[in-house]
Parts: sequence; structure tokens; C-alpha cells
Amino acid sequence: DGFFTLLAPLQYSVRWASSRAAAVVEAVRQFRTLQARVEELQATVDRLMIENVQLREAEIERAELREQLQFKLANPTYDLMAAEVIGHDPSNLLHYIVIDRGSEEGLAVGMPVVTARGLVGRIAAVYPQASQVMLLTDPSSSVNAQIQRTRATGIVQGQPPRDLIMRFVEQSEEVESGDIVLTSGLGGNFPKRLVIGQVTSVQRDDVEMFQEIRVQSAVQFDRIETVLVVKGFSPIDYLP
Repeated sequence: DGFFTLLAPLQYSVRWASSRAAAVVEAVRQFRTLQARVEELQATVDRLMIENVQLREAEIERAELREQLQFKLANPTYDLMAAEVIGHDPSNLLHYIVIDRGSEEGLAVGMPVVTARGLVGRIAAVYPQASQVMLLTDPSSSVNAQIQRTRATGIVQGQPPRDLIMRFVEQSEEVESGDIVLTSGLGGNFPKRLVIGQVTSVQRDDVEMFQEIRVQSAVQFDRIETVLVVKGFSPIDYLP
């Protein structure tokens, strides 16, 4: 009996050590199982995030295509070609963009460029597979325009850094903030009735002959991704 009494603590210690070792082994196994599950869940989250981004991009693309289709249906006489923006003016001025269509697709200098929202500008240079588009905000840009509500005419010009100014509107003409500005078609350089933008302010001075009208473009130039080129229009000042 004394021998077993002396051996009992040793047996207890062995059992305790064995149970502790088994517990550690089980804890390691559970940790690895949990780690694998976490990695699996993370992979699922990553996949779902990618799918969500792809679905969002597809929805944006469908919305752009719907807008383009609506514009084409509203302007059935235009020969329109869709193009993607592949480059921007690297300066902060943003006076031109580059599109992925060129002379190989029949594009030519002077052709108007639009989005479903309004006028973007016109092609200033053409290469075989790309074209440079001068935006309305370029200081050398000039578009014959009219106020939709009153039919008052003038010229919309680009003004640094990214503003539009409508000039040569007589003081006697009624123009108000909120008026819509369209292309007038005068001069033959742009089709008629393309949306340019909206009047934001009007400056009148009795000693001046003309009003100075600030216009907010209908297009967000720094967010353009796709455009439509009006191929079936030949500007007068670019005719060969």
C-alpha cells in the first residue's frame, strides 16, 4: 500500500501532462481549422467584392449606353460614332482629351464631339487610331450660341482655368441665371441645338455694348469616359 501511495502522485502527474499535451494538440488543431476557415471567408469576401465592382462597372456602362442610345434616337439625322477617352491634358487646365478613334474610322479634324449631356468640343488633330479633342474650355475654342428661352445669340468661349463665357450678347437682350445655352448653328461650325450648358451669372454694364454671361457646361470634362463623334457633319471652316 505504501508503494501505491507513493506512486499515485506520479501517475497523476503523468495523466495531467498527457491531458495537457492532448489539450495543446487539440487547441493547435482548432486554431489551424479556424485559420483555414478565416482564409476561406476572406477569399469569399474578396471574390464578392470583385464581383460587386464588376457589376457596378457593368451598370455604369449600361447607363452610359442607354444615354447614348437616347441621344441617337433624339438625333436620327446624325451619323454618330462612339469612342472611349484614353488620355487627358496632363496639366491642371484640362483643355483636351484623346479618344481611341482616328482616321482609320473616318474621323476628321473639325468634327463635333458630344456626350448625351451636351457638347464636348471638336476634333483638333487626327491620327490613324486616335484623335485629340479640343474642349470647350480651351481659350481658343469659340462656339456660336443662343439662349434657348429668348433666342438671343452670342459666342461661347473658353476662359482659363475651366470656365465658359458667352460674349457679344447685346445689353438689351433678356438673359437670366438658369437659362439654357444651345449651339445656334450660325457660321456652320457646329450643328444646331446641341446643349452647351446653363447660365450661372449675368454681368451688365451700361457703358458696355455687350453683356458678359458665365455659363456652366452641361458636361463634367474631368469625368468623361465615352463620347460620340458627329461624323456626318462637315464644319464650314474645315471643309477641304
